[in-house]
Amino acid sequence: MGKRPPFSTDIEAARYPPPPPPNFHASQTKLWFSWLVPLIFLANIAMFVYSMYLNDCPGYLNDDVCLFSQYLGRFSFQPFNENPLLGPSVRTLRVLGALEKDLVVGENEAWRFFSCMFLHAGVVHLLANMFSLLFIGVRLEKEFGFLRIGLLYLFSGFGGSLLSILHLRDSVAPNTISVGASGALFGLLGAMLSELLTNWTIYVNKLT
Repeated sequence: MGKRPPFSTDIEAARYPPPPPPNFHASQTKLWFSWLVPLIFLANIAMFVYSMYLNDCPGYLNDDVCLFSQYLGRFSFQPFNENPLLGPSVRTLRVLGALEKDLVVGENEAWRFFSCMFLHAGVVHLLANMFSLLFIGVRLEKEFGFLRIGLLYLFSGFGGSLLSILHLRDSVAPNTISVGASGALFGLLGAMLSELLTNWTIYVNKLT
């Protein structure tokens, strides 16, 4: 007497099922509007167009020597044996701010550490860097904002320029110059990989 039947536990379990486990959702961060990376993209394109305008290959060389001079006029490219990347001459890039060891060390033109980031040796060089910039930079700016990405871009570009000038040896190639945003892009790539590895556990579709 006073004892429940052995099946009462099952009846109560069926009548009062256990509560579902708590469902945790990672808070969705508000995405920023990306405008700085597209602006850097347009600045690089504009600088390349201006460098080709200033280069004016037919004005310095024969029209028959310049590439596509019959179609591009003063925007035609330097001869292929001089610049295989389809771009301006070394003279033009040096005038616009290419990184050169003698000018930085001897003439104290430290501004070239930053100006060289917006110059490119040719169309091939420009397209490779700009596709990388849009693919990596837009995503990072939406997640971290323009201020952080802008500072990261500048500091990475400066670090790349500093590392580049340390390896510009006159004994190997006199009057060697360095241009391009590769240093800044590697900084953005490192930030993207760091963010990916740090937040790997919260991603749902890790391989898609």
